[in-house]
Amino acid sequence: MSKDQALISYILRLADNALILSQRMIESVAAEPELEEELANANFALDFIGQARLFYTCAGELEGSGRSEDDFAFMRDEHEFRNLLLLEQPNGHFGDALLRQFLFESFYVHLLEALTHCSHDGLAGVAARALKEVKYHCRHSSQWLIRLGDGTQLSHDRVQASLDDAWRFTGEMFEADDIDKAVQEGFDGPDLSAIHDLWMRDVEKTVSEATLRLPAGQWMAGGGKQGRHSEHLGPLLAEMQYLQRSFPGATW
Repeated sequence: MSKDQALISYILRLADNALILSQRMIESVAAEPELEEELANANFALDFIGQARLFYTCAGELEGSGRSEDDFAFMRDEHEFRNLLLLEQPNGHFGDALLRQFLFESFYVHLLEALTHCSHDGLAGVAARALKEVKYHCRHSSQWLIRLGDGTQLSHDRVQASLDDAWRFTGEMFEADDIDKAVQEGFDGPDLSAIHDLWMRDVEKTVSEATLRLPAGQWMAGGGKQGRHSEHLGPLLAEMQYLQRSFPGATW
């Protein structure tokens, strides 16, 4: 794989992460505990959709084969998506969805920060724009985690169970494969081991403030970055891609 091919694959991973997470978030609109939270969730989902569009457009321009953002989003099969396993997991209850947001966004904010310094101007520009949004998202999810963890005994126990369940998906974020290494070496991309240290520092601080405990010694799931997904991605894509698959090339 050439350096440029690795960059395209890397950008598609970023786009897939944003798209799949946005779809999960949209599913929970009108099911949040407060009206204000429903509005926040919808706006955050739109932020991620906007990021996905920018990353897909960037990848399409680099690829040069004429594929559009819609082609990437709606005309690829399950094994062609490279999103993290964490992001395709079902919403569950509010605590489950919150832990997914918190664990990913605590990682994503440091990843985007590193990408703003990469040597590819297009990717650095999209990362800088996304970073402003994700910093706010991350503060929001951290505040909710503290509110629930340090709240009632019921909210504490339920969000602790959510943390215990989601933790096994966090290892994949820091597993550097050939694509990660190629972008790091060829484009001054992120060092995932350094990001892990920053992420762990932030997570430990917030989890402690929420009077929760981090799970220890869990087996870590992986494979999403290589196209090996859980049983949950297929149904999500089937619903998301239905219109384009049923009427290829249709326009409004």
